[in-house]
Amino acid sequence: MERRRRGGNERYLGGRRDFHPSILGCSCRKGRIQCVFMKIIRKDLVPNGPGSVKLEPVDPDDLWFAYNLVAPGDNVMAVTVRKVLREAAAGGREAERVKLKLEINVEAVDYEKEGSVLRIRGKNVLENQHVKLGAFHTLEIELHRPFVLRKDVWDSMALEVLKQASDPAASADLAVVLMQEGLAHVLLVGKSVTTVRSRIETSIPRKHGPAIAGYESALNKFFENVLQAFLKHVDFDIVQCVVIASPGFTKDQFHRHLLLEAERRLLRAIIENKSKIILVHTTSGYKHSLREVLDAPNVMNMIKDTKAAEEVRALKNFFNMLSNDPARACYGPKHVEVAHERMAVQTLLITDDLFRSSDIAMRRKYVKLVESVKDSGGTAHIFSSMHVSGEQLAQLTGIAAILRFPLPDLEDMEM
Repeated sequence: MERRRRGGNERYLGGRRDFHPSILGCSCRKGRIQCVFMKIIRKDLVPNGPGSVKLEPVDPDDLWFAYNLVAPGDNVMAVTVRKVLREAAAGGREAERVKLKLEINVEAVDYEKEGSVLRIRGKNVLENQHVKLGAFHTLEIELHRPFVLRKDVWDSMALEVLKQASDPAASADLAVVLMQEGLAHVLLVGKSVTTVRSRIETSIPRKHGPAIAGYESALNKFFENVLQAFLKHVDFDIVQCVVIASPGFTKDQFHRHLLLEAERRLLRAIIENKSKIILVHTTSGYKHSLREVLDAPNVMNMIKDTKAAEEVRALKNFFNMLSNDPARACYGPKHVEVAHERMAVQTLLITDDLFRSSDIAMRRKYVKLVESVKDSGGTAHIFSSMHVSGEQLAQLTGIAAILRFPLPDLEDMEM
């Protein structure tokens, strides 16, 4: 049985080493223990009041959830490394790196997707011998490093993010190989983040004339490189569906290569899960073509209950309404606010970017809007700005709505 380190939460069950089932984030699939969502170690908070949680990110998506949870004005405590100066025995001073626990009052938060690191900058509020009160420090939150988050007010949006982060049904949903001859991207569409796990480029000569032998050799080398990236980054115990997408016949050629090599090398994961692999036509092998993949009916059927699929459907419905009945669709903060004042908002679409505003009053305004739409019987979709649908919505100011009834006069108002 494969065993993954999970911070000492192991115990013996029935003569074998296993993980305690009460630990949030642990689930058993095909005899393997997987931990694919945020671990809540301790929670002591009051809804719409103060409190704290101790969290441990165990998946790259968890750092994105933490990015959406931590806001200016919060306090974060974590173990960190700081360079300090000591008196040297020979005189003078020398630098030394020491590990210590710091608590900072947050002023800025930055998420580095490629390196899976969350950087939180603020002033120290926990007195110790190495860092003065009020001194600036940057905490780096990484996978499997617990931290404590304290808020004066745990509003409904923060509680919703916390719920999603610890929801076992919200694990990575989809793996996509977007390709064209000589170029491929391996992407994972997770709970709230779409990440490019690998980019493969190979120079392939023309198919015609005497260079055709070189063409076949280069294409096989390209397929082998894509296969290696596939094996490294696609975990069939987690993803619900794997899509191979391309213009032309490149997807079909690679699919044949994949299955033949799986049989030849006895790659059981691929052999046993080949029904999860589907082919989709796209216009290119670049990342923007992911939109076409998520629009494909056979893909949507496979991932229909996931957050990414809900976002795609909601945005598609909005654009259809905007085209066919424009008086029942609007976008932009002013138009959406007026529509809601008239109790006209049926479906609210809003990006998570708007809740990360350093302006606390602005954040509270959008939190209140979401709550009010739900209270009036509407639906609210919070789009991840790290998904392709969230990027599309951001181009429309980050907020839009489908209306219960037409409001033709909205078009005459200034945005």
